[in-house]
Amino acid sequence: MGNKQTNCRPNYCSRFLPEEQAEIDGLFAAVAGGLETVSCERNRKCFPVPISLEMLQAYLGDAIPQKMICRIYDGMRHIDPCGLNSVPSEYVIRDQFSIFMSEILKGNAGEKSKMIMKMLLVPCSSVRAGHIQEFTEDLITSVVHVLYYRNELKGWNMKRCQDFTAGVRPLASQLLSSLKQGGPPIPDKTCDCSLLEDWLLKVPQISTFLNVIIRRGFLVLNSYTEIAGFIPECKDGRDFMSLLNIPAIIYINSYLPSSLQHTWRLIFSSQIHGYSFAKFCGNIIDRGPCIIVIRDRDGYIFGGFASHSWAVKSHFQGDCRSFLFTIFPNIAVYTYSGYNDHYMYLNFGQQTMPNGLGMGGQLDYFGLWIDCDFGKGHSKANPRCSTYNSPQLSCRENFEIDCLEVWAVGDFQCCEKSTCKKNVLDNEKEVHCLLEMIGKCRHSEGVRNPCDDEDDD
Repeated sequence: MGNKQTNCRPNYCSRFLPEEQAEIDGLFAAVAGGLETVSCERNRKCFPVPISLEMLQAYLGDAIPQKMICRIYDGMRHIDPCGLNSVPSEYVIRDQFSIFMSEILKGNAGEKSKMIMKMLLVPCSSVRAGHIQEFTEDLITSVVHVLYYRNELKGWNMKRCQDFTAGVRPLASQLLSSLKQGGPPIPDKTCDCSLLEDWLLKVPQISTFLNVIIRRGFLVLNSYTEIAGFIPECKDGRDFMSLLNIPAIIYINSYLPSSLQHTWRLIFSSQIHGYSFAKFCGNIIDRGPCIIVIRDRDGYIFGGFASHSWAVKSHFQGDCRSFLFTIFPNIAVYTYSGYNDHYMYLNFGQQTMPNGLGMGGQLDYFGLWIDCDFGKGHSKANPRCSTYNSPQLSCRENFEIDCLEVWAVGDFQCCEKSTCKKNVLDNEKEVHCLLEMIGKCRHSEGVRNPCDDEDDD
C-alpha cells in the first residue's frame, strides 16, 4: 500500500501549492494523533499512519455532524489512488486523504461529482435521486451546524430566526429540481456521475457548501475570499423574531450582486415599527437596495429584492437584478424573464394610478403588491408573473399581511441630510414621506436651525 501511495501521489497533489500541500499533510498527521510515520520492516521504509473513522471523529468532535463525518470518511476510503479497482480498506491512507481534499476544494464539476458519488453511502450502481436528496439535506444541515459551532453566523441569532430545520428540506428540494432527469425529480430514478456533473454546473451552491464544511469544519486552507459573501453580516441588535431562517438567508444572498452580499441591516419591521404605510415608505425610500419579506395570514413567507433605492414615481423603476422569491412552504428565487421592465413600482396619492408598492407584472396585476391600505396585498400570476416568471407567491391571490420586514443590503445608505442646517421636519420622517408622495413642497425647507455636532438618523 505504501509503494502505491508514493507512486500515485504527485498526480493528485498538483492542484495544491507547496504550502497548501504541507498544510494538508499536517492535517492528516494531526488526525492520526501526531503519529506521522510507521516503520515497515520488510523494505526498511517509513509510511504515513492510516487513519480510522474513530480517529476522524475524535479529531473533529462536534464541529461537523456525525453523519456527514461518516460520508466524508466513506468518500475518502473509496478512492482508488492507482486505479487498480482494489477493495476499499477500513482505513484511509494519506494519498486518499489528499485526493479527497484536492477534488472537493479545487476540482472541477466532474471530479467533485465522483467524490459526491462516493459519499452517498450506497454503491455507485445503486444511486437514486432519493439518495442525492438525503445527501443535500445533510449538506445544508452541516453547513449551518459548522457555522454555528465556529461562531461564524455573523450576528444572526438562530433563536431569533425561524427554525432552520424547517428550511432544510425545502431548500434541498429546490436545489435538486435542477437535476436533469427528463422531468420532475423521481426518488427512484437512477443517477450517474454525468447527471451529477451537470447538476453541479447548474447549482454552484453545492460546491460552495462542500467548501464551507471542509474549510471551516477542519479549519484548513482558510481563505476569506472563498466564503466572503456566503452568509451576510446581520447589522441589527434588536430583539425581535425574524421571518427568515438561516438556509433561506444563505440561498437568497447567493442571488444578490456580489457587491451587496456582505451586509444585511434591518430597516423596517412591522413588529417594531407598526402597521403604517407612511412609516414603511419613510424607512425604505432612499435606503439603497433592499429585501422585503412578508408573511401572510396563511403562514406563507415570500418577498422580493429591489435592486435600486425606492422612490415615489408614477412609473416603473429598478433594473433586471431585482427578483421575487418564496421561503415557505417552498423556497425558490424568480429572476428577470426578459419580457418587460416592470421591476419596481411605488406611488401614492393618485386617483388614476395604483397606490402602493409593487414588483413585476402589470398595474393592478402585480407579481407582488403591498397596498397603501397597509395590511393588504396581492400576488397575481395567471399562470406566471410576466416580469419574473414567478407563480402566485402567497397562499391566496389577495392576501392579508401578518408580518413584514425589510433588510437593506450592501453598504447602508442613510436618508440624505443637509450638512449644515436642520429643517424643522427633518425628524418627522412620516410627514416628510407623505408630503413627497402627494407631491407637496415643504415650505419650511428654508426654515432651518443651526446643525448640531451629532445628527442621529
